[in-house]
Amino acid sequence: MSSTGSLEASERASAEVQKTPNRVSLDSMIAKIAGENYFTIGDALNALCQPSLPQHQVMTVCVLTMQNGYMMIGKSAPADAGNFDAELGKKFAREDAIRQLWPLEGYALREKLAA
Repeated sequence: MSSTGSLEASERASAEVQKTPNRVSLDSMIAKIAGENYFTIGDALNALCQPSLPQHQVMTVCVLTMQNGYMMIGKSAPADAGNFDAELGKKFAREDAIRQLWPLEGYALREKLAA
């Protein structure tokens, strides 16, 4: 699955004001992803033999496993279950996980630069 449009737009805007080679980029973060897993909350509850409700089938979870073993969880769900689209759910959950990684990568770069 490719990166999402809104993340790409943010990346382009950031690159336009870049003055040094030191920055966190979308490509650098994506390159650090070792694995991606997707499921709905309904899938997880069913696998655990737990009761689930219809709305559990529309909340998508993305687990990104980074090369260093760190994991980040992203999620997405439509306000109206009738708007659920499995592929869009995956796309938005992945984007959510990547957005959460961004400040962590920024902190790691700042630590590197301060050393």
